[in-house]
Amino acid sequence: MKNIFIIGCGLLGSSLLRRISKIKLTNKIFIYEKSKKNIKKIKKLKRPGTLVNKLEDGVRKSQLIILCTPMSEYKKIILKINGYLSSNHIITDIGSSKSRSLQIIKKNLKKNICWISSHPITGSEVSGPEHGRQDLFENKWCVLIKEKKINIKYLKLLSFFWKKIGSKVVMMNSEKHDKIFSITSHLPHLVAYNLVKSAQDFEKKQKFGLIKYSAGGLRDFSRIAASNEIMWRDIFFDNSKNVSKAIDLFIKNLKAFKKDINLNKNKSIIKKLIQTKKVRTKILKLKQDTNKPDFGRS
Repeated sequence: MKNIFIIGCGLLGSSLLRRISKIKLTNKIFIYEKSKKNIKKIKKLKRPGTLVNKLEDGVRKSQLIILCTPMSEYKKIILKINGYLSSNHIITDIGSSKSRSLQIIKKNLKKNICWISSHPITGSEVSGPEHGRQDLFENKWCVLIKEKKINIKYLKLLSFFWKKIGSKVVMMNSEKHDKIFSITSHLPHLVAYNLVKSAQDFEKKQKFGLIKYSAGGLRDFSRIAASNEIMWRDIFFDNSKNVSKAIDLFIKNLKAFKKDINLNKNKSIIKKLIQTKKVRTKILKLKQDTNKPDFGRS
Protein backbone atom coordinates (compact mmCIF):
# COMPACT_ATOMS: atom_id res chain seq x y z
CA MET A 1 0.00 0.00 0.00
CA LYS A 2 1.44 3.34 -1.07
CA ASN A 3 2.15 5.56 1.96
CA ILE A 4 -0.20 5.95 4.94
CA PHE A 5 -1.20 9.16 6.70
CA ILE A 6 -2.28 8.98 10.36
CA ILE A 7 -4.17 12.04 11.58
CA GLY A 8 -4.08 12.11 15.37
CA CYS A 9 -1.39 10.16 17.17
CA GLY A 10 -2.78 9.29 20.58
CA LEU A 11 -3.21 5.74 21.87
CA LEU A 12 -4.68 4.19 18.71
CA GLY A 13 -2.81 6.36 16.24
CA SER A 14 0.56 5.59 17.83
CA SER A 15 -0.36 1.89 18.06
CA LEU A 16 -1.06 1.89 14.32
CA LEU A 17 2.24 3.66 13.74
CA ARG A 18 4.08 0.98 15.72
CA ARG A 19 2.32 -1.91 13.99
CA ILE A 20 2.57 -0.57 10.44
CA SER A 21 6.29 0.09 10.84
CA LYS A 22 6.93 -3.28 12.51
CA ILE A 23 5.37 -5.33 9.70
CA LYS A 24 6.62 -2.93 7.00
CA LEU A 25 3.18 -2.52 5.48
CA THR A 26 4.02 0.63 3.55
CA ASN A 27 6.98 2.64 2.27
CA LYS A 28 6.36 5.73 4.35
CA ILE A 29 4.12 6.77 7.25
CA PHE A 30 3.15 10.39 7.75
CA ILE A 31 1.74 11.71 11.01
CA TYR A 32 -0.20 14.85 11.87
CA GLU A 33 -0.75 15.77 15.50
CA LYS A 34 -1.95 19.20 16.63
CA SER A 35 -1.15 18.74 20.32
CA LYS A 36 2.30 20.17 21.09
CA LYS A 37 2.46 17.95 24.15
CA ASN A 38 1.85 14.83 22.05
CA ILE A 39 4.32 15.96 19.39
CA LYS A 40 7.08 16.05 22.01
CA LYS A 41 6.09 12.57 23.19
CA ILE A 42 6.09 11.20 19.63
CA LYS A 43 9.58 12.58 19.01
CA LYS A 44 10.85 10.98 22.22
CA LEU A 45 9.54 7.59 21.09
CA LYS A 46 11.86 7.72 18.06
CA ARG A 47 9.46 5.63 15.99
CA PRO A 48 9.53 5.46 12.17
CA GLY A 49 7.22 8.03 10.65
CA THR A 50 7.43 11.61 9.42
CA LEU A 51 5.65 14.35 11.35
CA VAL A 52 4.05 16.94 9.05
CA ASN A 53 3.13 20.48 10.06
CA LYS A 54 0.22 20.79 7.65
CA LEU A 55 -2.55 18.32 6.84
CA GLU A 56 -2.16 18.86 3.09
CA ASP A 57 1.46 17.67 3.22
CA GLY A 58 0.39 14.25 4.48
CA VAL A 59 -2.61 14.03 2.14
CA ARG A 60 -0.59 14.79 -1.00
CA LYS A 61 1.97 12.08 -0.22
CA SER A 62 -0.36 9.24 0.89
CA GLN A 63 -2.99 6.85 -0.43
CA LEU A 64 -4.61 5.72 2.83
CA ILE A 65 -5.69 8.40 5.32
CA ILE A 66 -6.73 7.28 8.81
CA LEU A 67 -8.53 9.68 11.16
CA CYS A 68 -7.56 8.80 14.74
CA THR A 69 -9.04 11.90 16.35
CA PRO A 70 -12.19 12.50 18.43
CA MET A 71 -15.24 12.33 16.15
CA SER A 72 -16.07 15.97 16.89
CA GLU A 73 -12.94 16.86 14.86
CA TYR A 74 -14.01 15.07 11.67
CA LYS A 75 -15.83 17.97 10.02
CA LYS A 76 -12.95 20.42 10.57
CA ILE A 77 -10.42 17.95 9.18
CA ILE A 78 -12.49 17.06 6.11
CA LEU A 79 -13.04 20.71 5.24
CA LYS A 80 -9.30 21.36 5.53
CA ILE A 81 -8.21 18.44 3.33
CA ASN A 82 -11.01 18.48 0.72
CA GLY A 83 -9.02 20.56 -1.75
CA TYR A 84 -6.13 18.08 -1.75
CA LEU A 85 -8.11 14.83 -2.14
CA SER A 86 -8.39 12.75 -5.30
CA SER A 87 -10.14 9.55 -6.41
CA ASN A 88 -6.93 7.66 -5.52
CA HIS A 89 -7.39 8.30 -1.80
CA ILE A 90 -9.04 5.99 0.73
CA ILE A 91 -10.16 7.69 3.94
CA THR A 92 -11.14 5.77 7.06
CA ASP A 93 -11.44 6.35 10.79
CA ILE A 94 -11.38 4.47 14.09
CA GLY A 95 -14.54 5.98 15.65
CA SER A 96 -16.83 3.96 17.92
CA SER A 97 -20.20 5.12 16.54
CA LYS A 98 -21.06 5.55 12.90
CA SER A 99 -24.49 6.74 11.75
CA ARG A 100 -24.26 10.42 12.72
CA SER A 101 -20.57 10.78 11.83
CA LEU A 102 -21.32 9.28 8.40
CA GLN A 103 -24.01 11.91 7.85
CA ILE A 104 -21.42 14.62 8.62
CA ILE A 105 -18.92 13.04 6.23
CA LYS A 106 -21.45 12.70 3.39
CA LYS A 107 -22.50 16.32 3.83
CA ASN A 108 -18.97 17.77 3.87
CA LEU A 109 -16.67 15.40 1.95
CA LYS A 110 -15.92 16.27 -1.65
CA LYS A 111 -17.82 14.12 -4.17
CA ASN A 112 -16.27 10.96 -5.63
CA ILE A 113 -13.89 10.53 -2.68
CA CYS A 114 -13.82 7.13 -1.00
CA TRP A 115 -14.69 7.12 2.71
CA ILE A 116 -15.07 3.72 4.40
CA SER A 117 -15.67 3.73 8.16
CA SER A 118 -13.67 1.40 10.39
CA HIS A 119 -14.09 0.52 14.06
CA PRO A 120 -11.26 -1.52 15.58
CA ILE A 121 -12.65 -3.03 18.80
CA THR A 122 -9.74 -2.34 21.06
CA GLY A 123 -8.31 0.31 23.34
CA SER A 124 -7.33 1.09 26.90
CA GLU A 125 -8.32 3.34 29.78
CA VAL A 126 -5.07 5.26 29.27
CA SER A 127 -4.49 7.69 26.43
CA GLY A 128 -1.54 9.31 24.71
CA PRO A 129 1.19 8.18 22.27
CA GLU A 130 3.42 6.88 25.06
CA HIS A 131 0.85 4.14 25.80
CA GLY A 132 0.60 2.81 22.25
CA ARG A 133 1.28 -0.89 21.61
CA GLN A 134 2.10 -2.59 18.33
CA ASP A 135 -0.03 -5.61 19.32
CA LEU A 136 -3.11 -3.59 20.34
CA PHE A 137 -5.13 -4.79 17.33
CA GLU A 138 -4.01 -8.40 17.33
CA ASN A 139 -6.91 -10.89 17.27
CA LYS A 140 -9.40 -8.07 17.92
CA TRP A 141 -12.48 -7.42 15.82
CA CYS A 142 -12.48 -4.58 13.33
CA VAL A 143 -15.87 -3.60 11.91
CA LEU A 144 -15.97 -2.14 8.41
CA ILE A 145 -19.13 -0.25 7.50
CA LYS A 146 -20.44 -1.55 4.20
CA GLU A 147 -22.82 0.93 2.62
CA LYS A 148 -25.02 0.37 -0.43
CA LYS A 149 -22.85 2.48 -2.71
CA ILE A 150 -19.27 1.53 -1.90
CA ASN A 151 -16.07 1.06 -3.85
CA ILE A 152 -15.59 -2.72 -3.62
CA LYS A 153 -11.97 -2.51 -4.74
CA TYR A 154 -11.10 -0.08 -1.96
CA LEU A 155 -13.21 -2.02 0.56
CA LYS A 156 -11.14 -5.12 -0.15
CA LEU A 157 -7.94 -3.11 0.13
CA LEU A 158 -9.00 -1.67 3.50
CA SER A 159 -10.02 -5.13 4.71
CA PHE A 160 -6.58 -6.40 3.68
CA PHE A 161 -4.98 -3.54 5.64
CA TRP A 162 -6.79 -4.38 8.92
CA LYS A 163 -6.10 -8.09 8.52
CA LYS A 164 -2.41 -7.39 8.05
CA ILE A 165 -2.53 -5.24 11.19
CA GLY A 166 -3.78 -8.36 12.99
CA SER A 167 -7.52 -7.72 13.27
CA LYS A 168 -10.44 -10.02 12.53
CA VAL A 169 -12.58 -8.16 9.99
CA VAL A 170 -16.38 -8.19 9.91
CA MET A 171 -18.71 -6.04 7.81
CA MET A 172 -22.11 -4.55 8.66
CA ASN A 173 -24.14 -1.39 8.06
CA SER A 174 -23.93 1.62 10.36
CA GLU A 175 -27.40 1.15 11.87
CA LYS A 176 -26.67 -2.40 13.01
CA HIS A 177 -23.23 -1.36 14.27
CA ASP A 178 -24.58 1.44 16.46
CA LYS A 179 -27.31 -0.74 17.95
CA ILE A 180 -24.85 -3.51 18.86
CA PHE A 181 -22.23 -1.26 20.44
CA SER A 182 -24.77 0.83 22.34
CA ILE A 183 -25.22 -2.31 24.49
CA THR A 184 -21.82 -4.01 24.36
CA SER A 185 -19.68 -0.90 24.81
CA HIS A 186 -21.40 2.45 25.20
CA LEU A 187 -23.81 1.48 28.00
CA PRO A 188 -21.11 -0.33 30.06
CA HIS A 189 -18.95 2.79 29.94
CA LEU A 190 -21.86 4.99 30.92
CA VAL A 191 -22.66 2.64 33.83
CA ALA A 192 -19.01 2.77 34.91
CA TYR A 193 -18.97 6.58 34.89
CA ASN A 194 -22.24 6.69 36.83
CA LEU A 195 -21.17 4.07 39.37
CA VAL A 196 -17.95 5.93 40.17
CA LYS A 197 -19.90 9.20 40.43
CA SER A 198 -22.36 7.47 42.77
CA ALA A 199 -19.45 6.37 44.96
CA GLN A 200 -18.15 9.95 45.01
CA ASP A 201 -21.60 11.33 45.88
CA PHE A 202 -22.10 8.71 48.58
CA GLU A 203 -18.70 9.50 50.12
CA LYS A 204 -19.46 13.22 50.14
CA LYS A 205 -22.91 12.74 51.68
CA GLN A 206 -21.79 10.32 54.38
CA LYS A 207 -18.68 12.38 55.14
CA PHE A 208 -16.40 9.42 55.65
CA GLY A 209 -13.74 7.70 53.53
CA LEU A 210 -15.15 5.21 51.05
CA ILE A 211 -12.89 5.01 48.01
CA LYS A 212 -9.94 3.57 49.97
CA TYR A 213 -12.07 0.50 50.72
CA SER A 214 -12.79 -0.17 47.04
CA ALA A 215 -13.35 -3.85 46.32
CA GLY A 216 -12.56 -5.49 42.97
CA GLY A 217 -15.86 -4.44 41.42
CA LEU A 218 -15.43 -0.71 41.98
CA ARG A 219 -11.75 -0.88 41.05
CA ASP A 220 -12.60 -2.49 37.70
CA PHE A 221 -15.34 0.04 37.00
CA SER A 222 -13.04 2.92 37.96
CA ARG A 223 -10.55 1.71 35.34
CA ILE A 224 -13.25 1.97 32.65
CA ALA A 225 -14.32 5.37 34.00
CA ALA A 226 -10.74 6.61 33.58
CA SER A 227 -11.16 6.48 29.78
CA ASN A 228 -10.77 9.66 27.73
CA GLU A 229 -13.65 12.01 28.48
CA ILE A 230 -13.67 13.83 25.11
CA MET A 231 -13.79 10.58 23.17
CA TRP A 232 -16.67 9.23 25.26
CA ARG A 233 -18.62 12.48 25.18
CA ASP A 234 -18.47 12.28 21.37
CA ILE A 235 -19.59 8.65 21.36
CA PHE A 236 -22.56 9.31 23.68
CA PHE A 237 -23.67 12.31 21.61
CA ASP A 238 -23.08 10.62 18.26
CA ASN A 239 -25.05 7.50 19.20
CA SER A 240 -27.53 9.26 21.50
CA LYS A 241 -30.68 7.57 20.15
CA ASN A 242 -29.40 4.03 20.71
CA VAL A 243 -27.64 4.90 23.98
CA SER A 244 -30.89 6.39 25.34
CA LYS A 245 -32.76 3.18 24.48
CA ALA A 246 -30.03 1.13 26.16
CA ILE A 247 -30.34 3.29 29.29
CA ASP A 248 -34.13 2.74 29.35
CA LEU A 249 -33.63 -1.03 29.14
CA PHE A 250 -31.00 -0.90 31.88
CA ILE A 251 -33.28 1.12 34.17
CA LYS A 252 -36.13 -1.35 33.54
CA ASN A 253 -33.96 -4.32 34.54
CA LEU A 254 -32.48 -2.43 37.50
CA LYS A 255 -35.99 -1.70 38.79
CA ALA A 256 -36.82 -5.41 38.49
CA PHE A 257 -33.75 -6.26 40.60
CA LYS A 258 -34.75 -3.58 43.13
CA LYS A 259 -38.25 -5.05 43.41
CA ASP A 260 -36.88 -8.56 43.96
CA ILE A 261 -34.54 -7.27 46.69
CA ASN A 262 -37.19 -5.24 48.50
CA LEU A 263 -39.71 -8.10 48.43
CA ASN A 264 -37.13 -10.84 49.14
CA LYS A 265 -38.18 -12.67 45.97
CA ASN A 266 -35.65 -15.49 46.19
CA LYS A 267 -36.60 -17.52 43.11
CA SER A 268 -36.92 -14.48 40.88
CA ILE A 269 -33.54 -12.97 41.75
CA ILE A 270 -31.72 -16.34 41.64
CA LYS A 271 -33.15 -16.92 38.17
CA LYS A 272 -31.84 -13.53 36.99
CA LEU A 273 -28.40 -14.12 38.50
CA ILE A 274 -28.09 -17.56 36.87
CA GLN A 275 -29.18 -16.20 33.48
CA THR A 276 -26.54 -13.49 33.51
CA LYS A 277 -23.78 -15.99 34.33
CA LYS A 278 -24.48 -17.67 30.99
CA VAL A 279 -23.24 -14.58 29.15
CA ARG A 280 -19.90 -14.82 30.95
CA THR A 281 -19.60 -18.47 29.92
CA LYS A 282 -20.37 -17.54 26.32
CA ILE A 283 -17.74 -14.77 26.32
CA LEU A 284 -15.11 -17.25 27.55
CA LYS A 285 -16.07 -19.82 24.90
CA LEU A 286 -15.78 -17.15 22.20
CA LYS A 287 -12.31 -16.30 23.57
CA GLN A 288 -13.34 -12.69 24.15
CA ASP A 289 -11.75 -12.61 27.61
CA THR A 290 -8.14 -11.87 28.53
CA ASN A 291 -6.15 -11.82 31.75
CA LYS A 292 -5.95 -8.04 31.51
CA PRO A 293 -9.29 -6.84 30.11
CA ASP A 294 -9.20 -4.18 27.43
CA PHE A 295 -11.14 -1.10 28.37
CA GLY A 296 -11.65 1.91 26.16
CA ARG A 297 -12.45 2.13 22.30
CA SER A 298 -14.48 -1.05 22.14
